[in-house]
Amino acid sequence: MPKKIVFMGTPMFAVPILKSLYQNGYPVTCVYTQPPQKSHRGQKINKSPIQGISETLNIDYRAPLSLKENKEEYKFFKSIDADLAIVVAYGQIIPKEFLSLTKKGFINIHASILPKWRGAAPIQRAIMNLDKETGVSIMKIEEKLDTGPVCNNYKLNIDNNLNSHEISEKLSFIAAKKILDNIDDILEDKATFKDQDHSKATYAIKIQKSEGLIDWTDNAKNIIGKINGLYPVPGAFFILNGERYKILKAEISSGIGKPGEVLAHYLEIACGDKQSIKVVEIQREGKRPQNIGEFMLGSRIKKGDQI
Repeated sequence: MPKKIVFMGTPMFAVPILKSLYQNGYPVTCVYTQPPQKSHRGQKINKSPIQGISETLNIDYRAPLSLKENKEEYKFFKSIDADLAIVVAYGQIIPKEFLSLTKKGFINIHASILPKWRGAAPIQRAIMNLDKETGVSIMKIEEKLDTGPVCNNYKLNIDNNLNSHEISEKLSFIAAKKILDNIDDILEDKATFKDQDHSKATYAIKIQKSEGLIDWTDNAKNIIGKINGLYPVPGAFFILNGERYKILKAEISSGIGKPGEVLAHYLEIACGDKQSIKVVEIQREGKRPQNIGEFMLGSRIKKGDQI
């Protein structure tokens, strides 16, 4: 009898992994994802990327508002009689009572080298912390968040020029390939799970929009880490004359000045460590992203300004 797999995920990060399972013949019986979200002005309903790919692949999906105390969903999940659940950035805590509803448990693909950066924003936190490497961990879900034993992890060096979107894409494709090496072992009880060293745990708490405000007294490397880590959402920004400017891409330079001083016409800005950053791409509030040359043609920001 073929094995039954439930897949639970929501963002674009999870899409290559679901596609990989489907394309390699693994029987995904049902997909769980977060329900569609209204856009800011309520004019449009946005399906999750996983809902979109599930419809394309003609896989049955469910999008309950919550699993917590959801008797109907519990009954349905139990009726699947699944062998394994694979969870990838689903966006909800799996209630304890669900964890016993599959024969081989719930497996989570987490975007860090556990026990480092447990929680909601591991990729962003790793970049903002100027970590040299990150990766993906394949772990068994337990009741507490990201604390379960790990069967494998796969590392990736963090290039200082890459942002969180680019790192996310790389990690997603690593996970899409490597889950295939693990899934048969898990289903056949050949996988070895090792407990995490909980004393070394760090936590990647959810990103707050306010964290994006750039402090120009900080050093240039930290500012670049913030710009790359918070790209594309919520973004690293400064406010000038009541307007918000999101810096999308920048590079370190050697200019010296008072922190926040504009050192050159093409938006080179002094930092707090006798270095500077050169803005490469920027977005003015309510406008589209622009490269710095295009932006400066219509900008009133000039050399000598303090931002």
